[in-house]
Amino acid sequence: MRFSRASLTMTGEAGGEQPPLHSAEEPALVGAHTAADMVTSLRDRLDLTEARLAEQRELTFLLRDAILPEPGADLMLPNARIAVRCVPMEERPVGSHHRQVAGEPEQLLNVLGGDWWEASTLPDGRVLLAVGDVSGHGIPAIAHMAQLRHGLAALAMTGQGPGAMLGWLNTLTMTRLADTTATAVVGLFDPKTLRFTWAGAGHPVPVLVRGGVARTLVAPPGVLLGATHKPMYGVAKVQLRADDVLVMFSDGLIERRDRDIDEGVAQVLAAAGALSVADLPDAVDAMLKTVGGPNPRDDTCLLAVGVLGA
Repeated sequence: MRFSRASLTMTGEAGGEQPPLHSAEEPALVGAHTAADMVTSLRDRLDLTEARLAEQRELTFLLRDAILPEPGADLMLPNARIAVRCVPMEERPVGSHHRQVAGEPEQLLNVLGGDWWEASTLPDGRVLLAVGDVSGHGIPAIAHMAQLRHGLAALAMTGQGPGAMLGWLNTLTMTRLADTTATAVVGLFDPKTLRFTWAGAGHPVPVLVRGGVARTLVAPPGVLLGATHKPMYGVAKVQLRADDVLVMFSDGLIERRDRDIDEGVAQVLAAAGALSVADLPDAVDAMLKTVGGPNPRDDTCLLAVGVLGA
């Protein structure tokens, strides 16, 4: 079939009306309008994402504060002065040098780890002292930390020693905290005899400061919590003296990207030598600054015990 040129001419919609003509500039204007809409939509999504992250981050802090005492605490217990400092990792604030988009891993939310501590007097007069660290960051780590900390407080009421308590905490970790490992150092201080009995589960070893000289204690055997079903936790005993300072801490104090662990331990020992019972809170604050301040990658928890004498 043959068509004449006239028959191929557009006749428009029904009724024979000619369709509106478009200027040569209009496609560019449409494209620009579409790009502007996309930018606006993307900004709205970014704002919503940052608002959601800020809200969840605030929830994480509130949860942590509901579980732990104040991050900085100065306590007076029988024959002991205690200073505790828990310092969150030094994260970049949301929106400072990085903007997240929907679907990207919420790394800036996970700014709180599972570091925890305990210092309390038991019914028999002994003082329970502990520092622990749960693997991971964010709300799951804080939830698991709460179970371990409160579990330890309950187990301490049995009158059993640190080794037995760590064994039970390991059972709790293996059976109730899926895909979780944790470290802890647990000790009992007797204010009558000034004896400190302790056990560790893969945790940094406590430091003893005596006469201005700091040294690490000899660690009994003990693997981290959640590693095996039937671990053995050895127990060590240390006879403390008046004016001694005992320092317990999490690995955030010694592990940094810009130095190896041995160097971190050496810095801690050098800084701990300046600790004294008389001005323990201020001395602990100065020590934290000396070893580098907040850790960019991990929380830091430090518990210092100044012995007042029997």
